[in-house]
Order: sequence, then structure tokens, then C-alpha cells
Amino acid sequence: MQRRKLIAIAATVVVLAPIAWFWQRSLVPDNLSPMAMGYADYGGGPQMAAEHAEHGRELTTLTGPAERRPDVVVRLVARKERFEIAGRGSVEGYTLNHSSPGPEVRARQGDLVEVTLVNESVKDGMTLHWHGVDVPAAEDGVAGVTQDAVMPGKSFVYRFVVRDAGTYWYHSHQQSHEQVRDGLWGPLVVTSAKSGRDLLAAVHTYDKIRTVNGGYGERRTEVAPGTAVRVRLINTDNGPMTSWVDGAPYQVVAVDGTEVNQPSLVTGKSVLATAGGRVDLLLTVPSDGTAVRIGLGGGPTTLVVGPRGGVAPSSPSAPADRVDLLSYGKPAPIGFDPEHADRRFEYRIGRRLGLYNGKPGLWWTINGHQYPDVPMFVVAQGDVVRMTVRNTSGQVHPMHLHGHHVVVLSRNGVAATGSPWRVDSLNVEDGESYEIAFLADNPGIWMDHCHNLPHAAQGLVTHLMYEGITTPYRINGHTKNNPE
Repeated sequence: MQRRKLIAIAATVVVLAPIAWFWQRSLVPDNLSPMAMGYADYGGGPQMAAEHAEHGRELTTLTGPAERRPDVVVRLVARKERFEIAGRGSVEGYTLNHSSPGPEVRARQGDLVEVTLVNESVKDGMTLHWHGVDVPAAEDGVAGVTQDAVMPGKSFVYRFVVRDAGTYWYHSHQQSHEQVRDGLWGPLVVTSAKSGRDLLAAVHTYDKIRTVNGGYGERRTEVAPGTAVRVRLINTDNGPMTSWVDGAPYQVVAVDGTEVNQPSLVTGKSVLATAGGRVDLLLTVPSDGTAVRIGLGGGPTTLVVGPRGGVAPSSPSAPADRVDLLSYGKPAPIGFDPEHADRRFEYRIGRRLGLYNGKPGLWWTINGHQYPDVPMFVVAQGDVVRMTVRNTSGQVHPMHLHGHHVVVLSRNGVAATGSPWRVDSLNVEDGESYEIAFLADNPGIWMDHCHNLPHAAQGLVTHLMYEGITTPYRINGHTKNNPE
């Protein structure tokens, strides 16, 4: 009998020991440094010498101008409270200055923007990330990577120069999959001397209520007949949004804050804004007194632009044809040569059964690895970088690289032939493959993740790291930093 018990115990150990080992290995460590994640991938370029690493530059020194007087000064106070959705009632969530979306931050190209974030009652802490603005690394607002989360009763000051005119937005990057959804976001617009009349169409879904500019249903903006207006579409949700214009032709004049070269007129086609992405449309309000309707992904929430009382088309659904930004507009120089790249990387997105942080399920992988054992893409300042992004995971992923804009070279092997298609948020459908390139001209440690934020919280995130740059910040542990 004793022998049988020993054999049974031994058999149990044989079965359970590997399970315990895999369970333990799946746990995301506390107090994890972004620099210690996974393994370094140098993309075929030179590796940093050990003596260079010891004399690196700390990310905290990569700030905006310290002495210059700011041109735009904003104070944002974050609270947990109920707020009103025009046309629908109130919801529980988070606000900035008692509203969601938060106040529009508007600046002119070249301005120094200073934003003071005050956390009054967001108990888990928060940050502000300037989505699409290529800020210095210390201003990027990512908890555990570029700063510690701002806890209740604390504040943090961001200072950065807005070098590029365009449409952007800001949002929390602490527990972002919850905090952004529940209200911690707002629009940011940078104008140039050439900017004309513009208006926002910032789309967000609160508790299954799709809104535009914080309102539900048909929202109207009064614009005189014959007026040319730039409509700045911002998709703050977790999935792609199809938009279209009924009642007038339009041009796609900018994508993710970058101008399109020689855009043509579009009629009878929709345009896609991926999660986190922005698309600027230029249209002219008809001179006959009618209005234009802009569809925003379907459903009752639309934007009507035109004179008071102007009747707009009904726009029941999006046109089947879509503007293809791979061939839209005319070619122009991109400023570097991707055919002579210094580093070449692969970013292969997959999915597999396994354990993640002790939980069984289907989890995202990057190059076959689960977070945090994922590749760290290492570059040096001045490198021309080329990357292949492949998605075989079964779902669409809006991929967002912080601190940089990339140029799309090809999709599924078909070369780009239109205006340089520059993005910071790229919609990668299941089965798609993109070749992209960028110039490594903004030193730091930068997140490169899916902007379907629940996907990022489930591990679809890695980093771009510049040689010689270090960060003192940590994820999880006593700091309570949880960027996704």
C-alpha cells in the first residue's frame, strides 16, 4: 500500500511539475524594466559595445525646452465622476475639467505647449500621451516607460514643441484599455499659416453609446453655403471606423497629421480611419442651401455640416468602394532611402493557446513569443529602418509606434504608388503584410503596440529602443505603473 502511494505521488509530481513550471514562467514580473523585456533584435545592424552601454543617456533628460516661455498653457484636472452625453444622458466615468472628451488643445505649428495634469480622483493613477505627436521621449506620457503614473493628489507638467501641423489627440496611458474607454481623452489640433476653416469629428464610444464630439445622434455644425471646410476625423475607439461624405465630393488631405500630396476629388467612396488614427477631409458646403452628412461608422451618430435648416442626405450606409491610400495622390520624395536600410525587422503577429500571467487562454504573440519575452527592436540615431509587419492572428490590429511616423512601402507585395502614406497608426487586417520604413531620428524607448487597447493589455506590445538610452521607470510592483 505504501509503495502504491509513493508511485501515485511520484506520478502526480511528474504531471504537475511541468504545469507549475509553465505557470510560473508565464507570470509577468513585478518591478519590470522595459529595458529588460525579452531579447534584443538588432535587425542585422551593429550591436552596441558594452562600454557604450555603461555611458548611456537617461530618458528623463530627453525633455522639451526648459527655459522658453510657453505659447499655449493648459491645466487639465482628472476626476472620476458622472458626465453628460448630449442627446443621451449621463454616464459614470472619468473627466478632464469636468467633461469628456477633455478640452480641445489647439496650437500653431512651432508653439511650445505646456500642459499641467492634476489627478484629483483617478485612484489608479494616470498619465497623458500625445497620440501622433512626435514629442521628446520624456514627454510621451507612458506609465512605467517614460514616467511614473500620476497618483491622486499629484501633478505632472508636460512641455513640448509641436513641430508638425495636423490632427492629433491625447489620452491616458495608464491602464489605458479602461481609462481611455471611460473618458480620459481629448483632441489636439496643430494649425499652420495655411490652415483654413476646420471642425472636429472626434468619435468615441461610451458604454456602447457612439458619440461624436461628446454627443449622440445627429450633430450639426453651422457652416455657410460655399465654404470650404477641413473635417478632422479622430477615431478614439478600439476598432477601425469607415467614414463617408454624402452631399458633396471631398479630398483626403491628411492622414495621421501628415499632408497628402496632390489629393484628388472623391465621390461615392468611403475612407478608413483605424483605431487611434486620424483622417482630414476637405469639402465645400453646397451653394444651394443643402447640407452635407458625414457618416461615422454607421448608426445614428453622424455629423451634418451646412447652413441652418439645410437638409442633408440620409446616408444609410457606407459606399462599398474605399479610398486606397496605397495609390491615392501623387508620389513625392520621402527624405531617406529605404532600399539602403541600416536595420531590417520583422513584426509577426500571431496567436496561440497558452498561459499569460498565470491565466490559460488564446494569447497574442510577436515573432512567436508572448509578452514580456518579446523582441526589443534596437536602433541607433540616424538609422534608416525597414520593418515587415505580418498578421496571421485571426483579427485586425491597429499598430501604433510612438515617437515616429512610418512610410508605407507596400501592402501584400503591392508597392505604394500614390502620395507618401505616412502613419503612426496602421490598420493591419488578418492575413495582411506591410512593408514600412522610417528614419530613427527621435531617441528614446518607444512603445510599439496594438491600439485595440484590450489587445495591448493582453500582451500585444513591444518597444523600439535606441542604443545608449536608459530609463529608471518600472512596470507593476510598488510603482503601480500599468501602461496598458
